[in-house]
Amino acid sequence: MAPENSNHATAAAILPLVGGAANITSVAHCMTRLRLGLKDRSLVRHDALRALPAVLGVVEDDTYQIVLGPGTVARVAPEFEVLVSAAASQLPSTAEELAARGAELKAARKARNATPLKLLLRRIANIFVPLIPALIGCGIIAGLNGLLVNLGWLPAVTPALAALASGFMALIAVFVGFNTAKEFGGTPVLGGAVAAIIVFPGVAKIDAFGQPLSPGQGGVLGALGAAVLAVYVEKWCRRWVPKSLDALVTPTLTVLVPGLVTLYGLMFVAGEVATGIGHGANWLLDNTGAFAGLVLGGLFLPLVMLGLHQALIPIHATLIEQQGYTVLLPVLAMAGAGQVGCAVAVYVRAKRNEPLRATIKSALPAGLLGVGEPLIYGVSLPLGRPFVTACAGGAAGGAFVGLFSMLGDRVGSTAIGPSGWALFPLLRGNHGLGTTIAIYAGGLAVGYVVGFAATYCFGFSKQLLADLNTAPGPAETPAPATEPVRAT
Repeated sequence: MAPENSNHATAAAILPLVGGAANITSVAHCMTRLRLGLKDRSLVRHDALRALPAVLGVVEDDTYQIVLGPGTVARVAPEFEVLVSAAASQLPSTAEELAARGAELKAARKARNATPLKLLLRRIANIFVPLIPALIGCGIIAGLNGLLVNLGWLPAVTPALAALASGFMALIAVFVGFNTAKEFGGTPVLGGAVAAIIVFPGVAKIDAFGQPLSPGQGGVLGALGAAVLAVYVEKWCRRWVPKSLDALVTPTLTVLVPGLVTLYGLMFVAGEVATGIGHGANWLLDNTGAFAGLVLGGLFLPLVMLGLHQALIPIHATLIEQQGYTVLLPVLAMAGAGQVGCAVAVYVRAKRNEPLRATIKSALPAGLLGVGEPLIYGVSLPLGRPFVTACAGGAAGGAFVGLFSMLGDRVGSTAIGPSGWALFPLLRGNHGLGTTIAIYAGGLAVGYVVGFAATYCFGFSKQLLADLNTAPGPAETPAPATEPVRAT
C-alpha cells in the first residue's frame, strides 16, 4: 500500500472509533500525537482504537490524544481533517443536540482541570512547543557545520551552514513574542514587534541603569514578558480608545508603552534572571553533578505525569540562547533510557503474556528514539512497581552524565524535543564531539542496564508475576488520564 493510502486508511479507521465527524470539535497535532476535541467521550471505542496497528497509545486530557509517533502524525492529521470536513458537510441538523450535550461535558471537564498552575503551564507549552521543529532543524545543521569545521571539510559551505543554523536563534525572541501575544489573546504581530526590540542592534546605543544595553539582553524571557505586557495594553486600548481612532492609536500605544518598559526595565531584569539561570544550571551540574543528575533523571517521569515538565521549556530555550546548548536535557533524557530497560525486563518476565509482549515489541523502537508514551502508558505505569524501577534507571543514567559534568565534561543539546538516540545529532559540549557522544552513550547504557536490573529483580511481586502470565495484561487496559512524556 502506498504511504498516502496508508495514511488515509489510518485516518479513516480512527474517525468512526472516536464517534465520527459529529463528535469532533477540533483537530490538531503535535510532534507525536493527534489531538482531538470531542463533544462526547462516551462515544469513543477506546479498546478498538488502541488495537489499530498505527496507534501507539491514547491519552486523555483536555483534548483526546492519539499517539501515532513522529512523522506519521504529520501525515495522518491532514487526511483526518479532510475526512472530518467532508463528513461534517453531510451531517443532519439533529447533530445540534449532540453538540450541546458535548459542550456541557467539555465545560465541566475544563472547570475540573483548569487550575491556575495547569493553565500557566499549558500556555507556556503553547508558546514554545511550536518552535521545537525549527530548533531541531537548526540544531542539526549547527552540529553538521561544527563537524565539517573540525574536519576542515567544505570551507566554502560552512559559513552558509552557520548562517542557516544561527538565523533562527538570532530572532527567536520575535517568534516567542508572536506566539505569546497569540496565546494571551492579543494581536500576534504586535507581540512580535515589541519583542523585536530586544534583538535590534540599535539598543546598544541606549543606556539603562547607567549601562548600555546589549542586543538580545533578556532573551526569550524578556520577549515573553514584553509580549504579555503588550497584550494587556492592547486590550486596555480596545476598551477605551474610540473606534474612529482605534486603527491608529491602539497599535501605536501597544508598541510604544511596552517597548519603553522593555528597554528601560524589562531587558535588564530579564537579562539578570537569564544569566542567573545559566549560572545556576552550570553550577548545579559542575558542583553537585552526580547528585543533581540522580534527582533530575529520577524525578523527570513523575514531573511529566504532573505536567510540571512544561515549566522547563523556557529554561531550556534560555540556556540554548545563552550558551548554544542546554545541559539539562541530556540528563533528563536518561529517564527514557530507564523506561526502555524496564520494558525489556517486563518482556523477559512476562513470558506468557503475548498482548503485553506485542505492545513492548511495537513500542520499543519509538522508546529508543525518545518517544516514551507507549511504554509508559501501555507497560510500566499500569503495572505500578515497574514505573518506579524505570525511574531508578533514569536516576542512574542521570547520575552518570552529571558525574562527568563534575569532572569538567559538560554534555548539552542544541535543541529541545528529541531524546534517546534521536538526540545524538544534536549533542554538543565543552570538549570534543567524540567525548560528548561517548558520555551520553554511556549514560544511556547505564540507564538501560539499571532500568532492566531494577525491574527484573524488584519490579514484580509474586502475585503480579502470576497475573501477568495468566491475564491479557495492561496492553488492553485504559491508559491513565495524565499528560504524556512530550507535551509537544
